Amino acid sequence: MDAETVAALEAHRWWTHLPALTAEQMRDADARACERVGDVALMRAAGERIAELVRKLDPGNGAVAAFAGPGNNGGDAFAACAELAAERPCIVYALEPTAPSAARRDAEERARTARVEVRALPSNPTEARHALNDASVALDALLGTGARLPPPENMNAAIEALCAASAGAPWTTVIAIDVPTGMDATTGACADRFVFANETLMLGAAKLGVLLEPARGFAGRPWVGDLGLGQEIAKLGAPFYSTMCRDSFAGFFLGMARREDADKRSAGAPLIIAGSRDFPGAAVLCAIGAARAGAGYVTVACPEDAADTLRAHLVEQVVVTYDARNPAKAIDSLCTYAERCGSVAIGPGLALSNKMGEIVRGFVKRLELPFVADAGALSHLAKHLDLLHEKSCILTPHAGEFARLSGEGAVAESERIERLRRFVDRTGITTLLKGSATLVAAGPVTHVNPTGTSALATAGTGDVLTGMIATLLAQGCRPWFAGSLAAYWHGLAGREAARMRPRGVVAGDVAEALGAALLPLSFAPSHEGPGDKIFPLYETAAAPPRTALRF
Repeated sequence: MDAETVAALEAHRWWTHLPALTAEQMRDADARACERVGDVALMRAAGERIAELVRKLDPGNGAVAAFAGPGNNGGDAFAACAELAAERPCIVYALEPTAPSAARRDAEERARTARVEVRALPSNPTEARHALNDASVALDALLGTGARLPPPENMNAAIEALCAASAGAPWTTVIAIDVPTGMDATTGACADRFVFANETLMLGAAKLGVLLEPARGFAGRPWVGDLGLGQEIAKLGAPFYSTMCRDSFAGFFLGMARREDADKRSAGAPLIIAGSRDFPGAAVLCAIGAARAGAGYVTVACPEDAADTLRAHLVEQVVVTYDARNPAKAIDSLCTYAERCGSVAIGPGLALSNKMGEIVRGFVKRLELPFVADAGALSHLAKHLDLLHEKSCILTPHAGEFARLSGEGAVAESERIERLRRFVDRTGITTLLKGSATLVAAGPVTHVNPTGTSALATAGTGDVLTGMIATLLAQGCRPWFAGSLAAYWHGLAGREAARMRPRGVVAGDVAEALGAALLPLSFAPSHEGPGDKIFPLYETAAAPPRTALRF
């Protein structure tokens, strides 16, 4: 890795985020680690991590049933059951390997010595379902990170049984090891038949595909099990992907705690340039999002004909106006307002008129503060991206807006990362591409947010996110860091809003849930002790909802 790349990674705080690896990168890291400590030691550590998660999710010592494939993923199931057999019944239903690795042989021998019952993997759907009837926990260890799709037909009965168990009642908790069977660990693509998991434990590092659609919608809650591969992962080359977990998110906020001697402006003073006569609500939501994210002084600048509406809804925020009929005068007014602010959010609810375009571009050209551009501002800047050269900014388009920004048309789910990387590499502009798996790209790094939820699929939630980013920028965060931190928090707030209101969540609910979303964290590590080496990418007050499957 050259010095320039290292500097870029450090500047974007790559090292304080979690790496998310492709299947190829994971194989590389595994191979290097095997050379250092041996494959037997690695599989034993994997078994310990799986056993830790089983104990955490099922402290009542219920029975464990594992469906094990012929490779090392299946070996991990044997290693886990060897750890658990002294405290609970364990059965491994396995496919016989043709050329087992030394680690697999060791795991099987230890499991049998521990009196783990070993049976053949059922090939009949009825038998496969019956195998899970008495299990509190079922392990999906059929195929691992390097598997090709589709899964072999001799696994179909087991896959169907695991799906029925994860969605049935009474429920068996289905834990996928590394990646649910039938999903691609790099792209997130799913085969026609795949395992619907309640929890997925990714060993060694997060797997990129588990965080992407469509896989993320069926992988349940994502966990990472630490196998001590840090030095091997640090040596990996491009591409660089990252994600965030509960502890890193809590740690960032602990480091950003408001000083006791803070005043309202030093606590964060964003300028929100948003709203119009036809769309005042976007400005209101953006301003409230900024305030609820911790800003001490929020100023909202809007056209004169929208001011009365905004003032009727914004009590704690200051509403100022500009003359949208006179671009030159409006630009001067906005620059004056910005003089006492620490950042700018521009775009939510802005008119799409030619004069507004002149205002947006003229103001951005003169702006020296860090800023986030969204919605209407993106339309006005799409053909003038040169204005953003060397600016400290982040763009936050949804898929339709990104199609216009990039000039390459509609974005398919399978090409989101590729298209975003191409745009950022070409323009050098930090960009957050909204979606269920929101992406934030800058320099050589692409961050994948794990907390997205369908509760955010309602008008105005993007305006709340823009306000949050503006606050974090005003508090000193770099654009990429502000975007990834805000996306994670935004997802937690969406989940909290859905917990409080299972149906009918609106954007205002998400803004109001920002504080409550932090309460389960308590700004304390989730690790319970030195031996606890598993952690969730996110954690909420309530368990993730079970989703019924339609066969």
